[in-house]
Amino acid sequence: MPGYAPSTELPTIALGRRAFLKVGSLALGGMTLADELCRRALAGETGSEPTAVIQISMGGGPSHIDMYDLKPNAPREIRGEFQSIATNLPGYQISEYLPHQSKIMDKVAIVRSVHHGNASHLPASHWMMTGHNPTAATTKNINPSIGSVISRLRGSNHPVMPAYVSIPRRQSLGASGFLGPAYNPFTTESDPSKDDFNVMNLRMPDGMNLARLQDRRELRKTFDRLREDIDVHNEFDGINRFTRQAMEMVTSDRALNAFDLTQEDPHVRESYGPYSVGQGCLLARRLVEAGVTFVTVLSGGDWDTHTNNFAILKENCLPRVDQAIAALVTDLYARGLDKRVMIVAYGEFGRTPQINKDGGRDHWPGASCVLFSGGGLKVGQVIGETDAHAAFPITQRYSPGDILSTVYRFLNVNTQHVFHDPNLLRPTLVLPEGNPIQALIG
Repeated sequence: MPGYAPSTELPTIALGRRAFLKVGSLALGGMTLADELCRRALAGETGSEPTAVIQISMGGGPSHIDMYDLKPNAPREIRGEFQSIATNLPGYQISEYLPHQSKIMDKVAIVRSVHHGNASHLPASHWMMTGHNPTAATTKNINPSIGSVISRLRGSNHPVMPAYVSIPRRQSLGASGFLGPAYNPFTTESDPSKDDFNVMNLRMPDGMNLARLQDRRELRKTFDRLREDIDVHNEFDGINRFTRQAMEMVTSDRALNAFDLTQEDPHVRESYGPYSVGQGCLLARRLVEAGVTFVTVLSGGDWDTHTNNFAILKENCLPRVDQAIAALVTDLYARGLDKRVMIVAYGEFGRTPQINKDGGRDHWPGASCVLFSGGGLKVGQVIGETDAHAAFPITQRYSPGDILSTVYRFLNVNTQHVFHDPNLLRPTLVLPEGNPIQALIG
């Protein structure tokens, strides 16, 4: 079985001379200005704070049976090498290599009965990221990912911030599909754990200054007045949104400060760990505070453990994500953000209960776990149960649609909204199936 290959696609917003020469309208990507103003007015009337989601993507398939669903009474070829440890949630034990998370289990909920039927990386990722089960040959987004849908239907919580960010790059199947490039994520394209971390997408292009940029804006307004007559197919919408956001971010102190990790207390940075996923989670917290609605943090590590499963997990994957998740959860609750920011962490499937001849575990969509925290959810609980070998749920099964529906509900995004893709024969729902997990929301 071929190994998991992370996305190497270029970022959506990469500023350069060409970006500032693009012209077009200030169209909101299919939403009218009236729609956007109405949305913001309604948010103000309710007095509620803007909500946001941080998604931690464990691409490659994390081993549920070695993390949150250990089976200590199963035969050794099933249970593996790891021991279980107690948590601060009475009666619930997790892997010995998740010691940081063991102390914050009262602030998370683990859904252990997630199930679908696709054992191939990219199609399974598509299903988990979009809620749509694609064909076996799928290698790119047919349907838009959850972050892109949120960018399109919900938008950002602050006008100069992007709605959707992915750190440090775009995850596999985290793209916008038929919604167009305007709804792809903004990416840092730089590892936030490195001393030379620098979001070059926020730098002013060579030879450009604020005065010249203002001239470009005036020029664009002239072309905007012509656009109604010449752009009958809305072909420039993606370019327009791209350009508008690029110019707003590159001239905004708010954006520059949000991405500047050097402003954090060194002790806080240390608590997240020295790895990309930890510093990425800290950056994600800063971004949602600044107005980003949906942030994906790639966990790094080789979760596709067909060989040497236990060595890879304990020496690489688990320590990094353990410290990152525990620090992020602790930080959000300490800052009083647990009602307005949701954390969700998962991969595209679990791993086989049976250990293979190479000491690894293979792809297994029969059962997997998803971690939730914050979002005003009912935390401090474990939802769902699998059989004695962690192979299949024996309680209610939750689909990719159920997971995504829970997130969409929190962000007040209508999962029955219909997209009209000109390349498809029929209108497409945001989610074809799925309901919010009632045990989480009450």
